[in-house]
Amino acid sequence: MNQTRTLLFFALMFVAYLLWTEWEKDYGPQPAAPTPAAQTDAGKPNTDSSIPGAAAPAKVPGDTTAPAEEGKAELVTLSNDVLRLTIDTRGGSIVRSELLAYPNEPVTKKNPSPPPARLLDDEAAHLFAAQDGLVSNTGPAPDHRALFHAEKTQAALADGEKSVSIDLTWTDPSGLKVVKRYSLKRTDYVVDLDQRVENGTSTAWTGNAYHQLQRVPAEKVNWFKAYTDPAQHSFFGAAWYSPENKFESLPFLDFTKKPINRQITGGWISMQQHYFFVAWIPPADQSVNYSSTIVDPNSATPRYLVRAFGPTLQVAPGQAVDSVARLYIGPKLQGTLDVIAPGLELTANYGWLTIIAQPLHWLLSQLHAISGNWGVAIILLVLLIKAALYKLTDAQFRSGARMRKLQPRVAALKERYGDDRMKMQQAMMELYKKEKVNPMAGCLPILITFPIFIGLLRVLSESIELRHAPFFGWIHDLSAPDPFYVLPVLYFLVTLLTQRMMPTAGMDPTQAKMMKVMPLIFGVFFAFFPSGLVLYWTVNGATSLLQQWWINRSVDRADIKAKTA
Repeated sequence: MNQTRTLLFFALMFVAYLLWTEWEKDYGPQPAAPTPAAQTDAGKPNTDSSIPGAAAPAKVPGDTTAPAEEGKAELVTLSNDVLRLTIDTRGGSIVRSELLAYPNEPVTKKNPSPPPARLLDDEAAHLFAAQDGLVSNTGPAPDHRALFHAEKTQAALADGEKSVSIDLTWTDPSGLKVVKRYSLKRTDYVVDLDQRVENGTSTAWTGNAYHQLQRVPAEKVNWFKAYTDPAQHSFFGAAWYSPENKFESLPFLDFTKKPINRQITGGWISMQQHYFFVAWIPPADQSVNYSSTIVDPNSATPRYLVRAFGPTLQVAPGQAVDSVARLYIGPKLQGTLDVIAPGLELTANYGWLTIIAQPLHWLLSQLHAISGNWGVAIILLVLLIKAALYKLTDAQFRSGARMRKLQPRVAALKERYGDDRMKMQQAMMELYKKEKVNPMAGCLPILITFPIFIGLLRVLSESIELRHAPFFGWIHDLSAPDPFYVLPVLYFLVTLLTQRMMPTAGMDPTQAKMMKVMPLIFGVFFAFFPSGLVLYWTVNGATSLLQQWWINRSVDRADIKAKTA
């Protein structure tokens, strides 16, 4: 009966995990209390709009209002070998980004060249833009509504070059000139931005640079996809980092209730989604105000905005000053992000399972380096875990085998004591003690393997390396459900065979009915889980079944040998 309790315990813990994840969305850790609002140069607080210090909502992609400056804007492209950016000269904002190394769909024979995944997007339904600009209370300044001029419409990294850049220029009749330079290095998802302010006027210019991300909420999905698509369980919203409080996040639903307003040195701010994210990274030595708001909150398409508002810039007549920042647009690649900025690796958000998920990811990566296939790496991980826990599972299965041998005697005790459960339990415990059987032997292995199971679920759901990773045959994406349900059916059969090897004597009718339907319940559950996770649990169940069969045989042989001795 110890294995029966093990399966029931597993089911209970799994349901508890699902309830916990839902609870976290509404009642989990929240951002620290906001600090007083940052001030502009004139001492006025920033307002909730898309322009720092502006009183009315500003022009952003998707607006139907008239632009701040008259003139025709155009789109220019900047690309390296992994990233293609589209920049709108209206504001000099990045309005589209294509991740060339990450196709939008799995590569198959029918679809050998799917389009690249798009992160920043200028389509109204998926609007997501990275904006930057300047504001000033003492003179002209080009914000992200200003019209810039680009001398060329495209710039691509050529063979042999280490970097590529493109310039956008804004000039004011008074003599103030601003040049935005976006630069990309080879095989790099970091965009370097330099806003150079050249003061050709006769008076000093004072202002601030800002960098912000703005997007519409995610599209609503039906209830079935909400519970079966792993992407729907990932975090969508804003996240930021500070040396004092480390990684913090703010779901889109909490933008109104808990807006960010923090003064941070050495941090960054981002918008997060499944597998990818975009983050503005100011210079580490600058004290920057991070804030959030909703633009046009009462409209049909409100836009969520997070901003990094920089320190004061002062430019004397005839002088120039540069304001720099970096923008990360790309995947949540572990092992490389902390090199870009402290805490950036935490964007692969495993939550409270980080202590388990991160080592599992590292181990999987090492096994993948050996095998060259993520599915094979998962199988090797199963074998390593089984080897590490062999002593524990051996004790569990031997106890189960001995309990199976005691079923006739347990059945006899049940007939003797009938409905007297107290005497029945006492007699069973005396029997177990006499035969040296520990009914709790199965608890310790499940206490260890269940967190590994949940941690691996997070790894397979969140790790970009497993996105669209093929296995063999019909499985083209280990992070998606098995399209033909082969693995869930195999798991159902393994669970069914495992159940038949369990001792059933002493089990009450309700418990017996539960055990009969559990293989079907878990088979249905796993039909919608990532195929990599189902592969892990199927191989784990098959090896456990083989181990149980072998131990049962060895126990039987030992009993026969003892009787003939």
